[in-house]
Amino acid sequence: MMARPLSSSPQKPRPTIQDVAKEAGVSTGTVSRVLNNRAGVKAQTRARVQAAIIHLNYQPDLAARELSFRQPTRIGLSIAAGSRRLTPFFTLFLEYLMGELQAEGFRFEEVQSDSQGLPTELTDGMVLFGAHDDDPRIHYLQEHNIPFVLVGHGEGIRWVVPDDYDGGRQAVEHLLRLGHRDIVHLSGLMNNQAFQDRYQGHLAALNNAGIKPHPELLLDGDFSSLGGYRAVRKALEDGLNFSAVFAASDEMAIGAIAALEDLGLRVPLDISVVGFDDLPEIGETLTTIRQDIEQITAVAVDLLKEGLSGKPIRHETVPVQLIVRGTTAKRR
Repeated sequence: MMARPLSSSPQKPRPTIQDVAKEAGVSTGTVSRVLNNRAGVKAQTRARVQAAIIHLNYQPDLAARELSFRQPTRIGLSIAAGSRRLTPFFTLFLEYLMGELQAEGFRFEEVQSDSQGLPTELTDGMVLFGAHDDDPRIHYLQEHNIPFVLVGHGEGIRWVVPDDYDGGRQAVEHLLRLGHRDIVHLSGLMNNQAFQDRYQGHLAALNNAGIKPHPELLLDGDFSSLGGYRAVRKALEDGLNFSAVFAASDEMAIGAIAALEDLGLRVPLDISVVGFDDLPEIGETLTTIRQDIEQITAVAVDLLKEGLSGKPIRHETVPVQLIVRGTTAKRR
């Protein structure tokens, strides 16, 4: 009697980092940061990722990772002239971007700029940070057939951007609902697309409410806490009348609050303040507009991968959200 051959069942596919990310509801970059015990992941998120790793029995493929790094695709980060690196926002953006690129097996390089604002070297693909009008990097990279993604917006290119315009609109509409009419806009670098868009959203909310904007309520906060402090303090000492401040970054909002308190004003009882970003630690007590920096970097890497593989050009706007906390109240 012939022995019956043993039945074999199809081998279950080995879990991937993408499977873990889907299970935990996070990006692959976040999974990579947890696997490498890197900062920038909230405790609750880290626990969720670790649970997904255990549930799926995921084990990093070290051999494949080593192979992928033998001849890695080089991705450069080009920072526009005038953009500031030493800020909490940029630090967080860079952390997320490096995590996303690492998870995909890319090699990250920060590329310097020359006196004309052009990258001093070319990589296989590039992420452009610090979008502004007439950006010379775009035409330069197109001429050299280098795939790139702009963190900003433009015509006929790959880009990703938070909905800065809608964020500005949401912030001011919130203040209008609380009865505020004289609202300072504390801005940063006005040649920067993000700050332009946030201010345009501010103006749109005023226009929809039938309120004429006053140019003297637009203050230059220099995109820093110190700049926000100086601008708001000088405005008050010069006799400018306002009951609320919309700061186009959390850093400037913190500076504005310090200036108000130093002059004996209470936030929010006397003056309401709204920030933008919802940065860890800095923005956690502010009424602010939350932008999803992790999602922005994840989309940027996805778009860049599409460019490297020759897929059609597309772009994406990432929604923002008003987070109401303890720095806004009804006008008294």
